[in-house]
Amino acid sequence: MSRTFAGWLGLAASPTFAVMAVVTGLDEARAGAVLCGAAPSPLGGMALMYALMSGFHLGPWVRLLSERRLLSH
Repeated sequence: MSRTFAGWLGLAASPTFAVMAVVTGLDEARAGAVLCGAAPSPLGGMALMYALMSGFHLGPWVRLLSERRLLSH
């Protein structure tokens, strides 16, 4: 099961967007708490968009896991 650069890049997209969602959510919550005194939802604005992008890019992970499952049986 050799991977090409494009294959590895496809696997990198989902975790990258997930990390960006967490970091952005924490930053937005911290900034909101400083500005208005109440922390907004951590999944608002850009954090929500990054979380959705992470979900949309799960395809390569699903294929990889299904290939591994087929090979193990």
